[in-house]
Amino acid sequence: MYIFHRPYYTSEATQFLDSLRQKDPKVEQGQQLGRNLLWDKSVDRDAWRDYRAAQVPQKPYVYQTETH
Repeated sequence: MYIFHRPYYTSEATQFLDSLRQKDPKVEQGQQLGRNLLWDKSVDRDAWRDYRAAQVPQKPYVYQTETH
């Protein structure tokens, strides 16, 4: 038995999004376009490998001034 199970409960945010999708079916298409624009990108693995190889190791105390 799951004590937090609420089968008939939907939050206000979920209700809002569901009603928005029913009123305007193009909303979901716009969401997909936005996701494709920001997140679904192809990765250039050679450039990423070069970027990783060009990194310089960081000193343990980067903000400490050297006193010689």
